[in-house]
Amino acid sequence: MSLRQKRVVVVGGTSGIGLAVAQGAVAEGASVVVGSSTADKMASVKDKLQGAEAITVNVREEGSVEAFFAKVGPFDHLVFTAGDWGQFRDARTIDQVDLEQARELFAVRFWGAVACVKHAHKHLRPGASITLTDGTVAHRPRKGAPLSTAMAGGIEHLVRGLAVDLAPIRVNGVCPAGIRTDVWASIPEALREERFRKMTERQPLPRIGEPEEVAEAYLYLMKGGYTTGQVLRVDGGATSV
Repeated sequence: MSLRQKRVVVVGGTSGIGLAVAQGAVAEGASVVVGSSTADKMASVKDKLQGAEAITVNVREEGSVEAFFAKVGPFDHLVFTAGDWGQFRDARTIDQVDLEQARELFAVRFWGAVACVKHAHKHLRPGASITLTDGTVAHRPRKGAPLSTAMAGGIEHLVRGLAVDLAPIRVNGVCPAGIRTDVWASIPEALREERFRKMTERQPLPRIGEPEEVAEAYLYLMKGGYTTGQVLRVDGGATSV
């Protein structure tokens, strides 16, 4: 299966993994629409994505999501990479959890994905696919991060449920480990590289991943016509040790 002349929508496609997916789809001949709520990133997307269309969407607001897909119209593949992983840290113990703050952890990554699927699937053409995103915390829980684990794991179960519920639309997921994206930009370079080293030193592939490497998983899942209900881990082997 080819992406040539296919219409691909990447929600969260103006930076990081999403941008790499959008660039990969353009390189394979797809017509790409990227959605983001960040105005400055939307303004610069045309320089990074030749010929791509950029439409504003706030995945926290269902009305905005519905309007976004109405503007997009018929298309072939949805990729959801929108996220705010850096905006929330779990409390050290469960008794310290602020439930209102905890709900925010699910607002974009989980409920934003649900809203996009709800309003996108009616516009998808035959042979379509949906690809969601979680993270390796679903498989390697950290002390003090039970809610992050629950959210990431919930996305994987959502993938499997939707693959059955929306069939024959294919629904899959990608589970990246640490990837060199803009979320790390606020950390001074020397400290950042040392953190990367410590994060990855025990992996079979002892280095940080690059967005373009993760993007290959999304490109495969869009083209892999006999793959559904699966989550591909792109983690340098981190969850194997």
